[in-house]
Amino acid sequence: MWKKISALATGLLVSFAICAAPSVEITTNMGKITLELFPEKAPKTVEMFLYNAKHGFYEATIFHRVIDGFMIQGGGFSRAMEEKKVLTPALQNEATNGLANDRGTVAMARTADPHSARVQFFVNLKNNDFLNHKTTADPRGWGYTVFGKVTQGMDVVDKIARVPTGNAGYYENVPTTPVVIQNVKIISDK
Repeated sequence: MWKKISALATGLLVSFAICAAPSVEITTNMGKITLELFPEKAPKTVEMFLYNAKHGFYEATIFHRVIDGFMIQGGGFSRAMEEKKVLTPALQNEATNGLANDRGTVAMARTADPHSARVQFFVNLKNNDFLNHKTTADPRGWGYTVFGKVTQGMDVVDKIARVPTGNAGYYENVPTTPVVIQNVKIISDK
């Protein structure tokens, strides 16, 4: 979103425009989290995340994997721990973008295949250097694509990190009381 800014400089009115980064607001049953997204660093990842948000994909999904001192992961399962059907393609890994998995950053979850991220994302609770890109020669060195950061609501993220967890079927670290993503609202997409 372009914002027009005007300033008075030595008696002359000067106007210029600045570009605001895309941002979203995640409303959960534990509070709101605002993210700034980085399309210049992870263009395809941001594009797909915004597409899924715009089309309501994240509504009624949960944070299904919560590990205090590591990360909170969500965006792909229902309260009943049923995986939501994904209609978007797997993403090319963009972890070579120079962004680090530091506290408060948001990255895409994936399988062992470095190019398998689709809809699930996680918020880093600490600097997780071992998740950063190291090499493309080995699938284990690709890293996890950081595509945004929390700008408001890190207290909510920390509160989610402290919920009691247990097992649900063969899934571990599942909150015993669901942490529901009620919606993901696009504040600005340009």
